[in-house]
Amino acid sequence: MDHLTKKQITDLLPHREPMLLIDELINIKKLHSATAIVNVKKDAFYVQGHFPGNPVMPGVLIVEAFGQAAAALTAAGIDKKEYENKLVFLMNVEKARFRNPVIPDCKLELNIEAIRSHGRVWKYKGEAFVLGKKMADAQWSATIVDRK
Repeated sequence: MDHLTKKQITDLLPHREPMLLIDELINIKKLHSATAIVNVKKDAFYVQGHFPGNPVMPGVLIVEAFGQAAAALTAAGIDKKEYENKLVFLMNVEKARFRNPVIPDCKLELNIEAIRSHGRVWKYKGEAFVLGKKMADAQWSATIVDRK
């Protein structure tokens, strides 16, 4: 599978609106890389207060979208029985840089790559773009844990 729709992503991740940020996952290379699409909308829950009259997608939500994309990539690539009743938790974020503000009414593309995995711990890196312009980049780690 080289593409996941929003419906398929909701089957893999526990996130729901308004916190499900990624709209699709494309160019999937199993357990290696993918591109997540985030449609940054004018009516997104954070626009009214961040900042009134000059809306910007918060950097922490870009990092959250990176994490959701990585979780979907991993969940789609591992055995379904291994992943059922599991959650992917962000462990740390390194080298996050926000280069340009992400203004609503755009398509944010997150190119992510799994750098390595060791047991249940995975390390990723990603770059965020709007119309080919780099907006942010980061490295992060996540772990797969049992649902309670």
